[in-house]
Order: sequence, then structure tokens, then C-alpha cells
Amino acid sequence: MAIQKTHKGKTKPRSPTLILTVSIATITLLYIASPLFSPNGFSFSTSINSKNSVYSKNNNRRTHNGPHKYLYWGNRIDCPGKHCDTCAGLGHQESSLRCALEEAMFLQRTFVMPSRMCINPIHNNKGIFHRPNSTSEERWADSSCATDSLYDVDLISDTVPVILDNSEMWHHVLATSMKLGSRGVAHVEGVSKTDLKEKSLYSNILLINRTASPLSWFAECKDRKNHSSILLPYSFLPSMAAEKLRRAAEQIKRRLGDYDAMHVRRGDVLKTRKDRFGVQRSLHPHLDRDTRPEFILCRIAKWVPPGRTLFIASNERTPGYFSPLAARYKLAYSSNYSSILDPLIENNYELFMIERLIMTGANTFIKTMKQDDTDLSLSDDPKKNPKKWEIPVYTRDNEEC
Repeated sequence: MAIQKTHKGKTKPRSPTLILTVSIATITLLYIASPLFSPNGFSFSTSINSKNSVYSKNNNRRTHNGPHKYLYWGNRIDCPGKHCDTCAGLGHQESSLRCALEEAMFLQRTFVMPSRMCINPIHNNKGIFHRPNSTSEERWADSSCATDSLYDVDLISDTVPVILDNSEMWHHVLATSMKLGSRGVAHVEGVSKTDLKEKSLYSNILLINRTASPLSWFAECKDRKNHSSILLPYSFLPSMAAEKLRRAAEQIKRRLGDYDAMHVRRGDVLKTRKDRFGVQRSLHPHLDRDTRPEFILCRIAKWVPPGRTLFIASNERTPGYFSPLAARYKLAYSSNYSSILDPLIENNYELFMIERLIMTGANTFIKTMKQDDTDLSLSDDPKKNPKKWEIPVYTRDNEEC
């Protein structure tokens, strides 16, 4: 099979086509050896996940009806790229996944979604472990979870047609691409999405393979500050949580009743380092101060009246850290609903996705840092900092509650 390669970027990829080449080779062997092909179409043994790209809401299987061209970014989010050995947190991975989904929308192609998602061990302490002397693939399996345990692929496919990379449909696409020769696969790097859509060199190809890029996926997105070019809002993937997670969130919301919510991010963003004079500096100089209970009480007084139920989601690990807020509010945490969550939750990503649904359903929702001008936030420090390390500030002058 003739494979068309296009490399325009300055950085030479480490292994541009290895993942897809191995996949195609595997499919070739299956195609030759398997006696399970029907005369009317392509099928595989039941060891392959039988889910196709678009599922009906009542779980009845239906025919794939999305665009019959495909976009593949790799079988791991942000890999190839700088996060192949480890992985970024959920927020960064969602940025990458949203970027790839947007490109699939723009190109009117079906997106091939990784069937497993890496869980950063820093953000997880449940169900993740590393076996001694394990291979990289075993470590990946240990530190990942099924993508459809986090996201509802049915729901995503209502907006962007999606197939999983362990699905029967994906294996059919790979086998078909072999038969099409040069019209089967294009491995691209440094090619704009406009060129991919408009130039026949790419637009007529069955499968566009982005694994040639050495960059993290979200780094491939262009004009992120140009809101007219953004097809999916930040809220898209959070609202696409798996059905079991949505059900749990609804149960907890019903028990909370009329409530407000607050997300307090501390642990992983309070990192400091010493400059050459031994002075501690931080990328978020006011955040430690702004997320302390006495300052939180002062900040949110104008938004949340006394006596309200306040749901708090936080990565702060100090027991009783938020207890001072109980003088004014009825505090609630996800740990209060262990009867709902313990039988369901397998990792901290699932827990956070449920908490995120609860927070966005609140009467008033206060974030740690602003993402949009209309957000209510505990701190005025920008979430996207300019990599400027400043001396932390722990006092608040000339301001009264």
C-alpha cells in the first residue's frame, strides 16, 4: 500500500507512523487469518468491542450514519507529544480532546476517539498502581481507564460523530484503507485544517492520521483566542459525562436541594520555588491567601447569603480546612454522599466529573480563578499566567468585607 506522507513542521517526529502502521499490520493478519468475515461486509470476532460510532439512547445498536471519512489523532491523548510517558491532568486532556473534536467537526469527518484515557497519578489515589518490572504497555493499562466510563459517546456523537479505537468500525476503516492504496491514509504534520478540508490531496482521503505530529494535541489548535473559530465551548465535554456519572450527580443535587457551590483548587497550583536570592516565588501570588477560609468568607459574602447550603469541591487535603465557613453556611462535600459514590467511583477523574456537574447545577457557582469575565471567582490571579514568578502575598490591605 502506498502511504502518502506530508511533513511540513520544523520538528522531526519521533515515530510518525508507528502506531497506525502497527494497527494496519495487525488488521492485515486478522483479515488473512480470520474465518469470520461475512460475504456481505466486514466483521470481527467478539473479542473486539462491538460498539460502533453512533449509539442510540436506548442502547439499541444502529448503523453508523456519520460522515464516511475519518480523523485519527492517536490512541492516547497527547501522544505522540511530550506527554507520552506520563500524561497531563483531566483539564489539559480535555483541551486536547476538544481540539481534535473541533477539527473533526470542521472537516466533517468522524473522529476516532481513544478507547482509554490516561489518569495522572498526581490526581488520583484510588485504583491506580504500578507493578514492579512491568512493561510500558502494562503501566499504561494500570494508569488508564475506559474513555466511555468517563464520557457518553452517544451524547458526543449527537454533535460530532465518534467511533472508539477498539470498535469494530475502526478495524473496518483500517482494513478498507489498505485496499484504497494512496487514497487510504494521509499522515500529516504542520498542515492547516483549512488545507485538510479544501485541498483534494487530503479531502478525498479516507483517513487522515495526525499521529505524525510531535506536539500535544491542544498545541495543534490555532486562534484559540478567536472565539469565532471555536466550535465547541469549554462546557461541552463536562456536559458529556457518562450516564452513570450524570445519574449520580442528579441524585446528589436532589438531596442538596437549593444550594450554592464553590471549587477551591489549592494543592497542585500552590507550588513555589526559590529565586537566586532564596526568596520564595509563585506563579499565582495571591492564590494561597485567597483560598484560605477567612478570605473566602470575606470574598463570597456578597454572593452567598448566610444560612445557604454551600457545596465545596477541593483538592485541599487538610482535614477540617473549610470548617470555619460553617459559622455562616451549611457545608456539603461529596464525602457526605458515600452511599451513592462508593459503589460507583473507580478513580478521581470520575469523582471530579460528578462534582463538576453538581457545581454547574448550583444557584451560584464560584470558581477558584476566572475563565470568563462573567465568572465569580475566589482569586483575581489569571488562570493562564505568563510564567512570571512573583513573591506570594498573604495580606489584604484597604479592603473590608
